Amino acid sequence: MEYLWAFLVGGAFCAIGQLLIDLTAMTPARILVTYVVSGVVLGALGIYEPIVDFAGAGATVPLTGFGYNLAKGVRRAVTEDGLIGSLTGGLEACAGGITAAVVFALTAAVVFGRGDKTTGTVTNG
Repeated sequence: MEYLWAFLVGGAFCAIGQLLIDLTAMTPARILVTYVVSGVVLGALGIYEPIVDFAGAGATVPLTGFGYNLAKGVRRAVTEDGLIGSLTGGLEACAGGITAAVVFALTAAVVFGRGDKTTGTVTNG
């Protein structure tokens, strides 16, 4: 049942993003920023935690989960380190995910080659 809820909640986030693309003049970049900021705000208000507890990866994998993770990291670091934690907490909380994204992207680029967007050709090496 946990997988079903993760799928439905994650799918709902994706459906909302698709509706924003289709029905508004928002660019994808602004939608991404809106998702991250929404996650930060909902995390700071304590509203996102029950969603994470209910949906698991369906709530932590989308960009709202990234924002939630930032807010959670800052809150923890401020409690432990004081004001300096407001600068370091978000980085500490998200360092693993950011590092994984960079490593996986680099690996994919090396394995599959990089593409030239102007000509559509793919080169290896």
